[in-house]
Amino acid sequence: MSNLVVIVYPNEEKAEEVRKRLFELQVEHLIKIGDAVIATKTESGSVKLNQMMNLTAAGAAAGSMWGLLIGLVFLNPLIGVAAGAASGALSGALTDVGINDPFMKKLAETIEPGSAALFVLVKEITTDKVLAAIKGYGGVVLKTSFDETKEQALREALKSAAAS
Repeated sequence: MSNLVVIVYPNEEKAEEVRKRLFELQVEHLIKIGDAVIATKTESGSVKLNQMMNLTAAGAAAGSMWGLLIGLVFLNPLIGVAAGAASGALSGALTDVGINDPFMKKLAETIEPGSAALFVLVKEITTDKVLAAIKGYGGVVLKTSFDETKEQALREALKSAAAS
């Protein structure tokens, strides 16, 4: 079962630091991440999502390859590449994997302008080691689906960093 954790940071750079650190911890097999998205609220109040992977670009690349192959069969590879890229980009743009985008945007509307919320979908975690690794970054827990014990440990770890 996956758990959702949302932590608010004062700016996008700090949230990106933490996301990179979590990816390093994933390489060490201390955490398994399903998705990690940074939502920033601009001064004008709009919300921007910084996804882990651009599905539109990935879809366009895959579509181009398949379009080229199909185009070669019908002796018109340029049209095949163009049609494949367009259909791949469209399917990538319509695909939503991981955390629900409208949910993230709605929750990110509650944060202060200029700040950023790090949304992490955690599949597996070695709680004590991960908390020790990220507690120095601070942040405020906005929402989790952890049980109360893990959520309280997370809040305390982040609070200790903010106090120092």
